[in-house]
Amino acid sequence: MSWKTLDHMQLMGKRVLTRVDINVPVENGRVTDTTRIDRIVPTVQHILNAGGTPILIAHFGRPKGQAVEALSLKVTVPALEAALGVPVKFTSLEQARETIAFAKNQVVLIENIRFEPGEERNDPQLAQRLADLGDIYCNDAFSAAHRAHASTEALARLRPACAGRLMAEELTALEAALGKPERPVVAVVGGAKVSSKLDLLSNLVGQVDHLVIGGGMANTFLAAQGHDVGKSLCEHDLAHTARRILDQAQAAGCE
Repeated sequence: MSWKTLDHMQLMGKRVLTRVDINVPVENGRVTDTTRIDRIVPTVQHILNAGGTPILIAHFGRPKGQAVEALSLKVTVPALEAALGVPVKFTSLEQARETIAFAKNQVVLIENIRFEPGEERNDPQLAQRLADLGDIYCNDAFSAAHRAHASTEALARLRPACAGRLMAEELTALEAALGKPERPVVAVVGGAKVSSKLDLLSNLVGQVDHLVIGGGMANTFLAAQGHDVGKSLCEHDLAHTARRILDQAQAAGCE
């Protein structure tokens, strides 16, 4: 194993910058599905039990670098408190330092990191602002880890870093499936867009025996093969890319 987990870190008295994915569905000001929140509980509780202060960094929706009230993470606080069984201190990034100073061994949630224009640009200055708030970086947001953003990539270079419980679970599963797997291996990839998974798909066709593509992404491949997908979600401009991936798969013996 080439990556560190929480078990490798000394957490007592440490401020742990914890990147999580709590991009949950909300209706009428209430979280309607707490699955993503429930899955970060083991990581947050481990940090608390070890004497650390979890500082949660997360995104919510696509505000594109603007502060959008409807996309404030404040709406997740009641669900977080219910799942964790402890109070959660909510703060803006500007007020985070003061909030953290009075939150020893408590949970702090920083406002939607995508309100910051530098997040999606992987801005080193934003990463440094975040790094200055903590001692250790823990990434538990597997579903956002493929994006080179300030809170997922640049920040990890500025503090001792490790994988959270959920991240470690996902990485272990990937190693088992793609390292030395028992054949045949089938990969199932879903999602709306081919454009966000180009590297993943190109990599998988060389490692698996069968690749199953679902979600809206499947329509791009169907269209590339000449099928009419009507008004269904489809990236028609990526038809040539889909055909290239299909050719790569054929050459690699991947169905």
